[in-house]
Formats: sequence, C-alpha cells, structure tokens
Amino acid sequence: MKKNILTFALTFLFIAFAQASDPAFVAAMQKQLEARNTVSTFEESQSVTNGFLRIAEVSETEWLPLYYASLLKTEAAFRFDIDKDKSLDEAMELAKKADKIASENSEITALQGYILMGKISLDPAGRGQTMSPQAMQLLGKAINLDRGNPRAVSLMSQMELGMAEFFGTGPEKACGMARMSLELYKEEEAKITAAYILPTWGKTQADQVASKCN
Repeated sequence: MKKNILTFALTFLFIAFAQASDPAFVAAMQKQLEARNTVSTFEESQSVTNGFLRIAEVSETEWLPLYYASLLKTEAAFRFDIDKDKSLDEAMELAKKADKIASENSEITALQGYILMGKISLDPAGRGQTMSPQAMQLLGKAINLDRGNPRAVSLMSQMELGMAEFFGTGPEKACGMARMSLELYKEEEAKITAAYILPTWGKTQADQVASKCN
C-alpha cells in the first residue's frame, strides 16, 4: 500500500514538473510577461489578462497563469479609471482558483493580501477596521509559508506603515520590514534567468516604503 502511494506521489510530481518545464508553456508565459511589462492602457491590460487566461485553459494544473491574470486585474484597479471594486473582486476569484491548484502557496496568499489592500484603499474609513486584520493575517501567513518571499514582506511593510500613520506611532517596524524585503529582492534577482517565470514584481513598492524611513 505504501509503495502504491509513493508511486502515485512520484508520478504526480513528475507530471507537474514536466508541464512546468514544458518549453511551449514557458515560451507562452514569457510572451505574456513581456507584454505585461509594456501595459499602458486598460485595453492592453485586458488583452494580456486574456492571454494568461487562455494559457490557464490549456494548463489546468498550473497556478501561474491564473496568478498573473489576478495580478493584472489588481494592478488595473490601482492604475485605471474603471470599476475598481469589480476588478478587485474578479482578481480575488482568480486568486482563489490558483489557490485550489497550489494551496499553501506563499505567492498566491500574498497576492490575496494585496487584493484586500486594494479594497481597503477604496474606502479606508469603512473597510479598514474589518479588512485590515484580514489582509495582515494573509500576509503573515504568506511570510510564514516562505520567509524568502520579498513580496510578502514588502506588502506587510506597507500595511505596517499605514497602521503606524493611522495610530500615530513610529514607523520602525515598517521600515525594518521594508529594508528586509529589499535584501530579499537582491537575493531573488540573483536567481533570475531568461526562462524565469515566477513572480518578481514589487520592488518599487518596497523602495517607496523605504524612502519614508530616511
């Protein structure tokens, strides 16, 4: 029985690795990631999002296409004059779908926290009291899942800075986390290769928090 379970587990891991290493999948993801870096209008954002969703349809065991589609919808809510709540709600649904594929994933969990931060920013007075603890819980979980994830630490530093400003306390904790995230971004940059398709975004936000600590 144990042998059968082990065989099944190894087979599953092989299939997952094979698909993630598939040149066609990587090439398709790279094309969309390059397009994401040049998005300047909502229409372009939608087009790139749809590209990731098409990849997700044919790569049902991969979480990254759904993750990036969710991230794009989140970024669109921050950048463009659209129905921001709707875009963030759609982003959360996509993040939840990604989570079903790869549960207990630090990147997906951090993204969910980021989406809630977007929701809070639309109505801080009305949503801050209920949503801030939820966002911080998600980001804390993301950090615990992977303490080397710079996005989880950076986003938490933003939340900590906001809390410090709201309560009129010092920014020391937020600044410490921002500096920590920048060190983690440096470590991440050393790992990036031409075929790297894992998340790398967020350093700009970390720089913004750190700039308030000088």
